[in-house]
Amino acid sequence: MKRRLLHQLVFGLAALYNLLWGLYAAVDPQWLFRFAGMPALNQPALFACLGMVIGVYGLLYAEVARRPEQGFALAAVGLLGKVLGPIGLMGLILRGEWPPATLVLCLTNDFVWWVPFSLYLWDAWPGYRRTFSAPGSRGG
Repeated sequence: MKRRLLHQLVFGLAALYNLLWGLYAAVDPQWLFRFAGMPALNQPALFACLGMVIGVYGLLYAEVARRPEQGFALAAVGLLGKVLGPIGLMGLILRGEWPPATLVLCLTNDFVWWVPFSLYLWDAWPGYRRTFSAPGSRGG
């Protein structure tokens, strides 16, 4: 795989980041609301649950780092979340439900990963396509 070592490093870092972010969100689920000057959540377990989900993504990214040749689908789901999350947050901001300061979530959770995840998907696509080609087909 082209740039294999780079992809392993990126997904290893993404795994560590997500695991630490998830742990921090579980330990201090009000941090974003304090940071953005928002009222505290009356159900902080909801944000802690978000942290759990993001932490679980860290396990998936660790698997991509371990076996980059087989990680296309996991990375594609990860990138999709990193695109859809900011779209949802922009909706909240445009409706005035959340302040622009909450974009801090997207800086480290999403935007910084767009280019390296996209590069990985570009490099991994030919192998993924060959793996899932129908028997007897030319493999695209």
